Amino acid sequence: MTFDELLDGRPLVAILRGVPIPRALQIARAVWDSGLGVVEVPIQNPAAVECLRALAGHGHPVGAGTVRSPEQVAVAAEAGAVFTVAPGLDLDVVRASHDAGLPHLPGVATASEVHHALRAGCHWLKAFPAGSLGPGWLREMRGPFPEAKFVATGGVGAHNARDYLTAGARALGVGGAVTRDGGLPPLLEVLRTT
Repeated sequence: MTFDELLDGRPLVAILRGVPIPRALQIARAVWDSGLGVVEVPIQNPAAVECLRALAGHGHPVGAGTVRSPEQVAVAAEAGAVFTVAPGLDLDVVRASHDAGLPHLPGVATASEVHHALRAGCHWLKAFPAGSLGPGWLREMRGPFPEAKFVATGGVGAHNARDYLTAGARALGVGGAVTRDGGLPPLLEVLRTT
């Protein structure tokens, strides 16, 4: 599966960091039922890997986030992830993910990182931290890198989602605004009307 397939018509990557399995499943079901997104579980500890494994067993695409080493790629694949996400660009992680058959979404924040990620075969890129980079960064990167497809991540919520999408983000990676009580419905409403 590719990100073109995963994110076609699904502009939300819901990031479930540190969320207990019952709550993660509740949020994931709401995201899946909306038809507007996929779910990512950052795998920074064994409990998070178990959460990923539990969600992956429900027949919907689930990715592993904060994948920073080839060893974590192996853990993600074994737990049922169908894609990997990283906060930065590490070519060893890119290769390990591709070798495992998992599309990889590397974090980028500079033109050089965008350039190197594209050369490594990653056309979907995580603009991180989007809250610091701002929508203008996306507009400016689209000029020299029109083939790049950005997922704006970090500091994104219902209050600014439309700004990032208008600036050219193909999808939004959203954590806090999704996991906060009452945070998901307003975000989904913005995505439905954008």
